[in-house]
Amino acid sequence: MILVAGDLVMNGPEPGATVDALREMEQAGAIIVQGNTDVAVADGDYAAAFPNYIESGLPESVRAAAMWAHDTLEDEHLAWLRRLPAERRVRIGDDLVLVTHASPGSQTQGFNQGLDPSTTTERLSRTDARVICCGHTHVPEVREFGWKVIVNDGSAGYVFDGDPTASWALVTIDGEEVSAEIRRAEYDNLAVSNAISARGLPGDVYRAATVRTGKLVR
Repeated sequence: MILVAGDLVMNGPEPGATVDALREMEQAGAIIVQGNTDVAVADGDYAAAFPNYIESGLPESVRAAAMWAHDTLEDEHLAWLRRLPAERRVRIGDDLVLVTHASPGSQTQGFNQGLDPSTTTERLSRTDARVICCGHTHVPEVREFGWKVIVNDGSAGYVFDGDPTASWALVTIDGEEVSAEIRRAEYDNLAVSNAISARGLPGDVYRAATVRTGKLVR
């Protein structure tokens, strides 16, 4: 089973081709949910997509990327983004698996590594799922909390952990045993970086550097 945890089109150079590929995957059985940046691109609801910027104001670089992706996408692409669910649940045997963008019930409150333990526990308690598959932080990791497991796949092309590859996670459920591991896939990140730079949008020089280095550059 393939699960895709959102943030699909805002920062890359080919949003239309990305949506086309994801729709083909969905038709073949993949489960895809919507990320906060997908809300920004599809509907321009920046307060919902980026609540951390409500007080300070949305950076022009973020707004420009969202607007460019929106204008580049066809109406059918935007309609597809809008209809994506915020999260989905799958039962495998006796185990419930949740795929969500950030954390159970939220597209913007993630499981950041520096999060206060009590906050992490509170967010974990929002679901009965044994396995929580998520993204949002762009930092791949697997964390076990007793019976529950958080699996963050990082990002397939915009990762922040210093390894400029596409990260993904393999989760195996075998009876009562659950295991997960982060895997990496090589891709031509230099070509992607150059394509981002060629757009010339505000912030593209930093996005290109992020793709090239695997570290968040701003």
